[in-house]
Amino acid sequence: MNDSLIKFRAKAPLRLGLAGGGTDVAPYSDEFGGTVLNATISLFAHCTVEERRDGKVVFEALDMDLRFEAEAVTRLPTDHPLGLVAQVYNRIVRDHCLGEPFGVTISTYADVPPGSGLGSSSTLVVAVVTALAEFRRLPLGEYEIAHLAYEVERMDLGLAGGKQDQYAATFGGFNLMEFYARDRVIINPLRLRMSAIAELEASLILFYSGRSRSSALIIDEQVANVRSQNEVSIQAMHALKEQAQRMKEALLLGDFNEFGEQLRKGWQSKRSIAHNISNNQIDDILTAAVDSGARGGKISGAGGGGFVMISVPPEKKPAVLARLNHFPGQIFNCVFTQEGARAWKVQ
Repeated sequence: MNDSLIKFRAKAPLRLGLAGGGTDVAPYSDEFGGTVLNATISLFAHCTVEERRDGKVVFEALDMDLRFEAEAVTRLPTDHPLGLVAQVYNRIVRDHCLGEPFGVTISTYADVPPGSGLGSSSTLVVAVVTALAEFRRLPLGEYEIAHLAYEVERMDLGLAGGKQDQYAATFGGFNLMEFYARDRVIINPLRLRMSAIAELEASLILFYSGRSRSSALIIDEQVANVRSQNEVSIQAMHALKEQAQRMKEALLLGDFNEFGEQLRKGWQSKRSIAHNISNNQIDDILTAAVDSGARGGKISGAGGGGFVMISVPPEKKPAVLARLNHFPGQIFNCVFTQEGARAWKVQ
């Protein structure tokens, strides 16, 4: 008799928001259509799912020392720090298990802290959905996984944000994404030359400036500005969409001067859609980088903190890095990944 317990792991890549971020948030995307250019990097959210035979569910956030344990029931409470994982479980039980709960341990961690601006929360949800889909042998395609992750966060739990993170984590690679009303999403993969990807990796600096503490407030203000027909905010978002298209063309042509220019313009537009997107620390970091030879830069994510992405000619990179060392923070290498979320059985 084989008493071994079934175990699966999954990982999903975090993303860099290159251009158009914010236009994937309703009601702007519903009314005008959103366009976002992003790319996934070799930093991941991880999930392990293990069968239990004691009728319990256990959720563990290994990087935050959080634990939740309960009897396996059709609907678990979500008013606790691991409510995101609980709601994924609830949806899998409701939508794919005929309401029959199952015992399981779900353990998670991410390679970056929350509030990084790399979509870590949404990516973690995608990793959990992907692992549970493999565990339960569910025939879910990429669009279905991404949409379920989006519904869990935005619809079920009412957490502020857009749609790009869930689709980036699921599909992986460089993508131009289009978002429309009635949950219509189109993912357009970019076929970049390997030399262009290598040059982009050599040209980017990722500087972690500290956790963002105001992203939800920024998104709420952005939504309010669109609903009130704030002309400055709406025109800025129109410009962000155009910059996503122009940056896509720059990448396909290998024009990194234009890439840096669109990065700079995108940051200027981004600052106009809501308050508190930038702060003195971020402004000082970007000013110092440009003064040292960088082409331009921006925050990846809603704003207020997290990762600062800086474009710099590779030969000027040492000078920029030396200047950044004067600021509190952490420098990360930028390595892109073409693979999206995946799961595998632990033998």
